[in-house]
Amino acid sequence: MIRSIKTPKFFGSIALVVALALGLMGCSSNPNEGNSQGASGTPSNTPAVSSDYNVTIDTKFGQVKLTERPKRIVALGWGDAETALSLGVEPIGASDWLAFGGDGVGPWLTGAYKTSPTILGTTELDYEQIAALEPDLILDVKSSGDETRYKRLSEIATTVGVPASGDSYLTSSEDQVRMIAKALGKEQEGEALLKEVDAAFEKAAKENPEFADKTVVVAAYSSDGFGAYVKGDARIDFMTRLGFKTKDEVEKLANGSFYINVSDEQLELLDSDITVVMPIWVDPNEVANNKLYQKLPSVVDGRSIILDADTSNAFSTGTIPSLLWTINNMTPQIKKLAVAGE
Repeated sequence: MIRSIKTPKFFGSIALVVALALGLMGCSSNPNEGNSQGASGTPSNTPAVSSDYNVTIDTKFGQVKLTERPKRIVALGWGDAETALSLGVEPIGASDWLAFGGDGVGPWLTGAYKTSPTILGTTELDYEQIAALEPDLILDVKSSGDETRYKRLSEIATTVGVPASGDSYLTSSEDQVRMIAKALGKEQEGEALLKEVDAAFEKAAKENPEFADKTVVVAAYSSDGFGAYVKGDARIDFMTRLGFKTKDEVEKLANGSFYINVSDEQLELLDSDITVVMPIWVDPNEVANNKLYQKLPSVVDGRSIILDADTSNAFSTGTIPSLLWTINNMTPQIKKLAVAGE
């Protein structure tokens, strides 16, 4: 299915990097309260401050220690707010990386907040606005890993940054859940969420044996042209968990990032058993009408799909709620492509 995508007004090279990562890519004094219902993200009552709370979290910037259960959380990393919500905790401030609007979460978490958060910046932060929220914990777990950003946030409140291997938005879903769950005193809930998504992947893979060992390329198309994601990116992790293999020719061009540029002369790199294309802030018809794309064997044979806006956003977010939504909604679409190739 092809749908139009609204194009946010982002400019500059930093915005492009974030675009590829993502899609590609008023103050509240209320504590984080609500009722938990697992991965649905409906918040639960935050336990009272405990004098024996003692948590240590390993990050790229060293160990972060918490001696009191946090009550006022600001979630800045890509998907950090959704992860907190899925653990039953409402952030008082959050970044809206995919310009969802409203509470800054996807349709898979509509109505998850009882009290709307203050929506904050993404790559460019207003540190005074964050400080005005008086947080006692800042989550920047899936982020750039920039040390200057981390230091400035740490001056405001205790900050949990990226894990050692998490630079450039490469924090895995598992690390994101476990780090945030530990910080919030929700480790059991975090493990339950991971088991829930593991079971969903295992079920989907078992029900679709035709996925096994087929190659997949997850591509993106922006105003700068085509590109492809590589191992370490959440979208590739998603496809391999369903049983697919990555394409060696694409992986050989990886340079430590989550994404490679693909010139028109290299477009055959996108041909695979299955080709998935995500439009990034462009009309999907620009992809469908691209003459070079139309010539790819996977396109000619009906083994390629251009994702609609909701699926593209869910596929890119990589949180537990969005992963469960994507498994349910995207897997049937991919199955049609796999069957077409047999």
